[in-house]
Amino acid sequence: MSTPPPTGNAAEFPGVTYVMPVLNEVDHIEAAIRSLVEQDYEGEFEAIIALGPSVDGTNDIVARLAAADARIRPIENPLGSTPGGLNAGIRAANFDVVIRVDAHSVLPEHYTRVAVRTLLETGADNVGGVMKAVGETSFERAVASAYGSRLGLGGTQHHVGGTAGPAETAYLGTFRRERLIEVGLFDEGIKRGQDWELNRRLRATGGTIWFTPEIEVVYRPRSSLRRLVRQFVATGIWRGELARRFRSANGLRYFVPPLAVLGIVLGAVLAIIGAATGVWWLFGLGLVPIVLYAGLLLVASTGVCIREGAAAGAWTLVVLPCIHFGWGVGFLLGYLSLTNDIMERTGR
Repeated sequence: MSTPPPTGNAAEFPGVTYVMPVLNEVDHIEAAIRSLVEQDYEGEFEAIIALGPSVDGTNDIVARLAAADARIRPIENPLGSTPGGLNAGIRAANFDVVIRVDAHSVLPEHYTRVAVRTLLETGADNVGGVMKAVGETSFERAVASAYGSRLGLGGTQHHVGGTAGPAETAYLGTFRRERLIEVGLFDEGIKRGQDWELNRRLRATGGTIWFTPEIEVVYRPRSSLRRLVRQFVATGIWRGELARRFRSANGLRYFVPPLAVLGIVLGAVLAIIGAATGVWWLFGLGLVPIVLYAGLLLVASTGVCIREGAAAGAWTLVVLPCIHFGWGVGFLLGYLSLTNDIMERTGR
């Protein structure tokens, strides 16, 4: 990779530091890093890659890319923690604008230019766009469709798009480094949902989080059912933990999956009791939430089948319950403090 000189002025194109924590991302890391160096941004930049203890060859790829381009700066992140790697990168940054990036994400070439322009024009502390999930296999396409639907992840702006303006949180994010320092950086005790918690502190201290639909980031979803379930149980546990810690800061949408899980489980129990005792009105009542949920799954599956093919549509019947029940059960465990080893159960 070559290292061309910057062509823009510092006021319009301030220097940018990309920060990317990585751990065992051999399938995605090269594409993610190349998307940074191929930006059409005219200002200076550096890409700080916080290397966790990968065992799949990820760090070898980063070393090769760094040897070819001095703007790629590997640093050590021995615990492999996402917030720890982000904080290490922010502390090591040489520039005033910090862009958080993910090894599963590929930035379009205009991302930095639009994000920095929006940051300067709005005076926001953080700017984010749309997470555009894109899958390759039929399973991944089903997961990607779930990410981009209101039935899947609830229809937030950074998943389905929307109008530019202030937001509760942002996907990834383009930050003013001094504001990150002021609020104490990412909370390293929070392994999932640390973006939301950081944005909460930025807003609480007078800052603005800004959403713009002008930028979309390609996100590669988990490639297996096991990884998907693990991801959403972990996310649900931490979302429940955060809902318990910051009760007044949580929207009602965070409680929909756990309430749906409770409703379906209660319905199943009532149906079983009704069938066992011959109380058929109780049996019918218990079937209501189950039938409604099954109907929603069929509607969603049909839509995916039309757009992505029969195999992806069939996978949707499995993927959506895994997302809903994984997230919902995890949320209940976290909110009710029913897991004592939350760090170990949810990884980095």
